Amino acid sequence: MRVLGLSAFQHDSAAVLVEDGRIVAAAQEERFTRKKHDAGFPTNAVAYCLTQAGCRMDDVDCVTTAGTGAWADRVLRVDATLAHAASAFFPSPFADAAVLVMDATTAWGMGSGTGLRLDWQHPHSLGALYSAVTRYIGFRANSGEYKVMGLAPYGQPKYAPVLLDSVIRVAPDGGFTLDLPDFAALFGQPVRQPDSALDPFHMDMAASVQAVTEHAILTLARTIRAETGARNLCLGGGVALNCVANGKLLRAGIFDNIWVQPAAGEAGGALGAALAVTHLHHGQPRQTGDAMNGCYLGPTHEDVEARLTAVGAKFAVLADDHLMEATAQALAEQKAVGWVQGRMEFGPRALGNRSILGDPRSPTMQKVLNLKVKYRESFRPFAPSVLAEDAAECFQLDCPSPYMLLVAPTRGPHWPAITHVDYSARVQTVQAEANPRFHSLISAFKAKTGCPMLVNTSFNVRGEPMVNTPEDAFRCFMGSEIEVLVVGNCFLTKEDQDSALALDYAHAFELD
Repeated sequence: MRVLGLSAFQHDSAAVLVEDGRIVAAAQEERFTRKKHDAGFPTNAVAYCLTQAGCRMDDVDCVTTAGTGAWADRVLRVDATLAHAASAFFPSPFADAAVLVMDATTAWGMGSGTGLRLDWQHPHSLGALYSAVTRYIGFRANSGEYKVMGLAPYGQPKYAPVLLDSVIRVAPDGGFTLDLPDFAALFGQPVRQPDSALDPFHMDMAASVQAVTEHAILTLARTIRAETGARNLCLGGGVALNCVANGKLLRAGIFDNIWVQPAAGEAGGALGAALAVTHLHHGQPRQTGDAMNGCYLGPTHEDVEARLTAVGAKFAVLADDHLMEATAQALAEQKAVGWVQGRMEFGPRALGNRSILGDPRSPTMQKVLNLKVKYRESFRPFAPSVLAEDAAECFQLDCPSPYMLLVAPTRGPHWPAITHVDYSARVQTVQAEANPRFHSLISAFKAKTGCPMLVNTSFNVRGEPMVNTPEDAFRCFMGSEIEVLVVGNCFLTKEDQDSALALDYAHAFELD
């Protein structure tokens, strides 16, 4: 039983193939077209999914998409809110759980086994509020919300009372009404122009919308717990990517456990539609445990040496133990390392297969990565990837966080490159079973330095999607100030590359 799920014509188009209840392949179209947040039909992602499954389109039993309105006879439409709920519950490790969807609409319900129902739906959206403030303080909606979240700790929630009085009214049961005003008129400050200076007002606005969002989510969560009695909660929809709010929800203890769909935005709609058809329409059994398989659901590339040679790269091919030693040494020397291994991640987070890595102990690494490698705003924090067995000693976190979707307080000032201004970090816990290669690298770094974690950020520069192929990785490596690149067992240093080629790539990035 093969079901192909599609998401298209909004942003972050994607395709997902589910086979007998198992997620076989999933990828966003942007990773192939190199157009960030590509909203076109996911032609390349579909082709990849079919190739990964070893089948043709004729072998697919059903095609489905999240949304409303008419479609071709062979395509089933799944309600978008139900699709997000399905993406949150069905891959989760819980047999039973409450489900909260926060996207274009807000809804909650219950999942049990292969069943799922929505008990409460609301037409207003916390995401609409957050996106409106994102635009107001000069970032792009549907892509810059995480910048607002990162900026929030620099400010104070001075304007939260105004937002709660004039923009969003949250009832005691978590229901809310939203009336988006002209923010410039309401606050007496003009819309910030992109790339202009950030001042305390913008920081306070970011802190305010973050505080209001957290208040609404916690209020709603308390109602869901009281109404359902559920011990477990699954989160879906774009607002579920707010890892600061997720961390506060976890620490509030309203639910014993929470699980967040790692591709909770529009791309996750393709996954949810496929899973809804698989389980709700066809009664296929669920996988046990976490069905996202670490989110390593994208393409892998076996012919790395030939492909790197074809683009003019100079590299050494190292055995695994020597590769880990050489990479750990480069990191200990506080070099920025591009790291490309195995299958590409599905969703917005780099989880150790398409990552730029660094030394979290370095007091300059955060600034260097932002300004000289990623070419992005200097205030943006970086996440730590920590050995799961050492996580509790480093962070106030007593549960796994494999998808980098929980922010937790740090247990010391020892890691300035991953510690945000409020002494928190967006944690990824790395288990040997989920990603043995990444776990081995962090272990090698720990053996060398005593530090059980690495800085981990997505392998891309500002304005570009995460790299997919060896060629993408080499281009980004040559066009930025990344000093070492590791693709499979190929180890590259910047000083070994052709200087003329480096200039060509740097010029190409400037033109982009």
